Amino acid sequence: MKKIIFALVISFSSLAMHAENINVNEKVLTAFKTDFVTADQVEWFAGPNYFKAAFRLNDHQVFAFYNQEGKLLGLTRYILTSELPLRLQASLKKSYNQYWVSDLFEAAREEGTSYYITLEDAETKLVLKAGSDNTWTVYEKTKKA
Repeated sequence: MKKIIFALVISFSSLAMHAENINVNEKVLTAFKTDFVTADQVEWFAGPNYFKAAFRLNDHQVFAFYNQEGKLLGLTRYILTSELPLRLQASLKKSYNQYWVSDLFEAAREEGTSYYITLEDAETKLVLKAGSDNTWTVYEKTKKA
């Protein structure tokens, strides 16, 4: 299940179809309206086995993923490095100071909150993941062409 959700998070923009081309079922719409009463600027997308709502909530762009039955699978949002837990910020400065941040988001699921950060330098692209233990692990490392 964790791999499925992470795959959804990473590939949501490439797999999704715009809401004008899909029908979001009533279970999903009802669940969303209950979960996010104050959401605005809602756009719906669909993947093979999920629906994604992109919306504004408390001045943040948020993405909610639902299954066909209307169960909330998880939430993601882009964040700034200053919004990371302090231990993760300190670890980045200590161990990855030579890289720049090209992407950072928070993923919240029933199992807890995780952070995914993409770091780059002239030759390498790193994707790091941090979970409840507040330590970074290398999720993916690639050489640039």
